[in-house]
Amino acid sequence: MKTRFIFTLTFIILSQFSFAQLPLPASEQKEAVVLSGGIAHLGNGEVIQNAIIGFDNGIITFVLDAKSNQDLSNYTIIDISGQHVYPGFILPNSDVGLAEIGAVDASVDKNEVGEMNPNIRSLIAYNTDSKIIPTLRFNGILIAETTPSGGRISGTSSAMNMDGWNWEDAVLKTDIGVHMNWPNRISWNFDKQTWSYKKEANKSYPNSVNELKAFFDDAIAYSRSSKKRSNMKLEAMKGLFTGEKTLFINVGSSKEIIESVRFAQQSGVLKIVVITSTGAIDAAPFLVENQIPVILQNLHRLPDNNDMDVTLPYQLAYLLNEAGVLVSIAHSGSVMRSRNLPFYAGTAVAYGVDKEDAIKMITLNTAKVLGIDNEVGSLEKGKRATLFVSAGDALDMRTNNIQIAFIDGKQIVLNGEQQALYERYTEKYKAEGLNKQ
Repeated sequence: MKTRFIFTLTFIILSQFSFAQLPLPASEQKEAVVLSGGIAHLGNGEVIQNAIIGFDNGIITFVLDAKSNQDLSNYTIIDISGQHVYPGFILPNSDVGLAEIGAVDASVDKNEVGEMNPNIRSLIAYNTDSKIIPTLRFNGILIAETTPSGGRISGTSSAMNMDGWNWEDAVLKTDIGVHMNWPNRISWNFDKQTWSYKKEANKSYPNSVNELKAFFDDAIAYSRSSKKRSNMKLEAMKGLFTGEKTLFINVGSSKEIIESVRFAQQSGVLKIVVITSTGAIDAAPFLVENQIPVILQNLHRLPDNNDMDVTLPYQLAYLLNEAGVLVSIAHSGSVMRSRNLPFYAGTAVAYGVDKEDAIKMITLNTAKVLGIDNEVGSLEKGKRATLFVSAGDALDMRTNNIQIAFIDGKQIVLNGEQQALYERYTEKYKAEGLNKQ
């Protein structure tokens, strides 16, 4: 009876979740468009105060000052005077499309059994019907790296547009890189005597590193062999040694950062990105010297150690940027809160980062980290027309108010379930006269 009750409850939840109305994917761009009069934040650090931005067939055709003599006769003009236009924000290292309701296992498909799974591709598990996607678009996040998790080597990520009927429609770039979780030198064990967590050396650390080394050695040998039996796991690693894929290393302390990067370099990996937090501060000179970009996890958090400045996570982006590290900002934790990405960048501004540099951290810098900067990440001629218009500053939650957005030139529907519920109950209480003060 209990099992049947749980099954029934889960079915009801998933039924309501699955059959609620979702915005339809956008149609292909049918006419050339110009956004006229807006304040254009180009994503590369530059701003045009009074801009005209044209795009046709999904590609940006010009980004100019409105005073130029550009012929606009073949374009449909959209007046956005006084509003702000940005390249679509990019969310790296994300569960988007792979996880929905954490408490409902059937809606979570982000990890696999086993430790070494480079062959697991997040791409084919990506759910375009996710209710979380519209909440991201409404804050200007139009591209996400959908990323597997779990194990020592989690799998291979891809860059996805936040629109499409299925993953084939949504994919921007397949199999960007392999994600590896570097073992921790320190473990936290619960002490029942003091009812607190105790920091201890992780005795299994050397064995974990040796297991990784053995796997990489096998992958190197496999990649160099001309005659071999096909091995899906080792086949998925080949791109790391040719530069076709990036190795994304999830890692903690500064010492672990240096050890993990050196391990990857010695293994012949050509492109490396570190996903970390406060540990990057002490490792900054090493990261700059080796030209290793950093994806910073959630800035809205407490520091890792008690002896750290409580505001250190807020200062991270500024400190690393000043040191010369290429910084991208990401989110960690519940995928539902990943919509706050632009406000993480806003927090970085409040703690010293120049506003246009902060925009780069969620646009062009991230595009560079993901290897898609030749197509997106900035408002430039020849790039994809993935951009949006906000009535105010998009990094400030008080003024982030998206008016119109395009993915590959297609005007997307911004309203999702939250807006539908707002309109529904506004009408309800208006009709009942309950909205009077």
